Amino acid sequence: MDHFIYQNGRLHAEDVDLAEIARAVGTPFYVYSTATLTRHYKLFTEALSPLPHQVCFAIKSLSNIAVLKLLGDLGAGMDVVSGGEYRRALAAGVPGDRIVFSGVGKTREEMRLALTHGIRQFNVESEPELLALSAVAHAMGATAPITLRVNPDVDAKTHEKIATGKSENKFGIPIAKARAVYALAATLPGIKVVGVDVHIGSQLTDLAPFEAAFQKVAELTLQLRADGHEITRLDLGGGLGIPYTRSNEAPPLPTDYGAMVKRTLGHLNCEIEIEPGRLISGNSGLLVSEVIYVKEGEGRTFLILDAAMNDLVRPSMYGAHHDIVPLVESTGPGQDYDVVGPVCETGDTFAKGRALPALAPGDLVAFRSAGAYGAVMASEYNTRPLIPEVLVRGDQFAVIRARPSFDEILNRDSIPEWL
Repeated sequence: MDHFIYQNGRLHAEDVDLAEIARAVGTPFYVYSTATLTRHYKLFTEALSPLPHQVCFAIKSLSNIAVLKLLGDLGAGMDVVSGGEYRRALAAGVPGDRIVFSGVGKTREEMRLALTHGIRQFNVESEPELLALSAVAHAMGATAPITLRVNPDVDAKTHEKIATGKSENKFGIPIAKARAVYALAATLPGIKVVGVDVHIGSQLTDLAPFEAAFQKVAELTLQLRADGHEITRLDLGGGLGIPYTRSNEAPPLPTDYGAMVKRTLGHLNCEIEIEPGRLISGNSGLLVSEVIYVKEGEGRTFLILDAAMNDLVRPSMYGAHHDIVPLVESTGPGQDYDVVGPVCETGDTFAKGRALPALAPGDLVAFRSAGAYGAVMASEYNTRPLIPEVLVRGDQFAVIRARPSFDEILNRDSIPEWL
C-alpha cells in the first residue's frame, strides 16, 4: 500500500497534487510520502513483537537525511555500509548505539570513525577484517562489538546481481568455517562477540529461502553457545521484496515474515535485528518526469522523457520494471510506447512496448515504486544535474535535496596551472 492516489482525476502524493510540485521544482524529481514510510516501518516493528528487536533501516536504499531523521525519530536504527552513510545517520540524529556497520570492505579509517562516535555492532565479513578491527580497537583502547556474517549457501532465487547468500558471492564467511572464526574472535583484544549475522539477498518474494537460512543460523547459534560464546543477538539482514507491478502476485507481508522468524528463531531468546530497505522505501517514492517528444520510429513509437538512466538506473542495470502512470488519470484509448530518456545510450530505455494512455509533449508521468535505489544510485552522467528530492506530509511538501546549478557542477572541476 502507498499514499499515491488519484483525487479528482489527478495523481496526488498524500494530499499534494504532484503537478503542483512539478511547477514549483521542475522535472524530473523524486517525491516521497511520509505516511507510507511511517506505515511500512511500523509494519515491521509490529510483525516482530513481542520478540525483543531492533529494525535498522538499510540506508543504501534511500539515504536522504530528512528521510533518515523521519525514521530515526520513529525509533529505527540504521544499517550502514560506508563511512559516508555512517555520517548521514549521525547527521540525522540517530545515536551510534542504533547504527550497525555492514559491508565487505570496511577501512581502518571507517572503523576508527565508528568506534569514536559509537556503534551498535560491526557485521564482520572476513578474517582479515576481523584482525584489522581488533588492531584498530586495541590501539584506541576500545571494544568493538561484533557479529560474524555467515554465508549459508542458500539460493535466494532473486536477480544474480543482488543475491548475496550463495557460496560464490563475495559476502560473509562460509558457514562451515564459522565456528573456527568465532574461536579466533574470542582470543582477540578489542573484540566482543555479541551475535550472528546473515543476509542472503534483496527483492525476495518467497519466504522459503529465508527460512532455510534462518534454520542454519539457529543450528549454528546452539553450536556456538556450546563452544562457550555468548550469542545474544541475531542480525537477519533485509531482502523482503515489494510488488513492482499492480498485477503480479504480492510478495509475503511483514506479518508473514515475522511469524516465520518467531517459528524458526524465537526459542533462542535472542534479540532480533532486521535491516529492511526496499520494503520501507520502495513504494514510498515516485519519480516524476515530463514528456519531451513523441517520436515515430520504424514499427514503434518512442516516448522521450526528461528523466534518464542517470536518474533511475534500475531498468538499465537490472532490467527492472516500474509501472509508469500519467499524472492526469485517463480511461481513453492508449498505445504502446518504447519509453526512453535523452541520454546518449541505447541502454537509456525504461520500457519497451509499454501500453500507456495517449501522451503528448508536456504531459507528466510518474514511475511507481521508485523510492528504493533511485536517487541513491543516480549520477551526473552527460553532465545532467542530480534531480530534486521532495518529501510530502499531508498537504505540505518540502525540497529535501535541491537540484544543483550548472555553475555548482562545473566549479567542482579545476584546471591545473600548467594547462
